[in-house]
Amino acid sequence: MTTLVIATRNHHKAREIRAVLGDGLRYLTLNDFPGAPTTVEDADTFAGNAAKKADSLARWLAEQPIAREGGALCVLADDSGLEVDALDGAPGVVSARFAALDSAPSANATDIDNTAKLLRLLHGVSTPNRTARFRCVIALATVGQTRPPRLFEGVCEGLILDAARGANGFGYDPVFQPLGYTESFAELGEPVKNRISHRARALAQAARGLEAP
Repeated sequence: MTTLVIATRNHHKAREIRAVLGDGLRYLTLNDFPGAPTTVEDADTFAGNAAKKADSLARWLAEQPIAREGGALCVLADDSGLEVDALDGAPGVVSARFAALDSAPSANATDIDNTAKLLRLLHGVSTPNRTARFRCVIALATVGQTRPPRLFEGVCEGLILDAARGANGFGYDPVFQPLGYTESFAELGEPVKNRISHRARALAQAARGLEAP
C-alpha cells in the first residue's frame, strides 16, 4: 500500500484530502512527524510554495526510518488561496495570513480575522464586481526520487458574499459562493464541497499521478 504523507498539520485540510482520495492509501500528516522541518512559504506563486513544501519534506523523509519500511512513500503538499478580482487578485498566496500582514507578516491569522478584513475591503462593491476564485496547486513527490514534484492545479470560480453564511468548512468558506450555487461553501457542506472545490479538482488529477508514480 502506498503511504501518503500530507504536508499539513491542519486537520480540516487533511480530512478533506482523505475524503476526496478515498481509502486506498495509508495516510499520515505532519502531526505524525514532530521533528519534520518547517518550510517557509515565501514563493510568490501557489505552485512555488507547494513544490517547495513537497520537496523539503520528501528529502527529510528519505533519511527517516519510514523510508526503509518498504512500499511506495509519497508526499502531498498543497498551497491554495482566494483571488478576488476587485482586489487585483488579493489575498492570493497570503490568504492564510491576510489579516496579520501589518502586525506579523509571517504568522497566520484566524479565519474570522481574515474574513472580516476581506469583507471590510469589499464594502460597497456591488455583487457583479465581487467575482473571485479559489485556486489550489498540489505538489506530489515520491520519496527517494530526484525529479521535481509533479504539480496539479484546480480552480473554483464564484462570488464573495456580503456576510458570512453557514457553519461548516474553514477559511473563507462562509463568504464564498461557488458559481452555479446559491449557498456558500460553508452552507453546502463537505459532500458537495469535496466534489466541486478547487482542492477536489486538483486532487482528482493528483490521484491519477499516485496511480503512476
